[in-house]
Amino acid sequence: MHRIRAFALLLALGLLAPLAPLYAQPAPDKSATTMARQALEIATAKGVLVFEVELADTDAQRAKGLMFRDTLGDRRGMLFDFKVDQPVAMWMRNTKIPLDMLFIRADGTIARIAAMTTPFSEQTISSGEPVRAVLEIDGGAARRLGITAGDKVAHPVFAPR
Repeated sequence: MHRIRAFALLLALGLLAPLAPLYAQPAPDKSATTMARQALEIATAKGVLVFEVELADTDAQRAKGLMFRDTLGDRRGMLFDFKVDQPVAMWMRNTKIPLDMLFIRADGTIARIAAMTTPFSEQTISSGEPVRAVLEIDGGAARRLGITAGDKVAHPVFAPR
């Protein structure tokens, strides 16, 4: 009886083995959403501010953005590079923390700031004009640090000052 059970088990496994590739899933591609940290400078009336930013320059990285984060940190942010000047609309879907969004032209000039955006909101936040990139920083940081429209951002994404 024991041999019959063992044979039946081996037979069942033998019949199921060819189906294994149908259910196998590849390991997640972390490179699609893993972002390099880089230095970014903002020249304000009060002086130059240095931030450590994650560069989101692929569709997958831009789609995920800062979703599901509990904190961002002082002088940290995410730079969304759209590669060319274009009208941009952002939202706060699945974003737990308020952010300041700095809409930046190709020459590095801040065109507009959307301050203290509402967490989890699906309302679109428009650039108001074509921009190359958007920098998201901690909500309220722009005001606290004296960052205003017209200030210049230095980062390899933008043309030199």
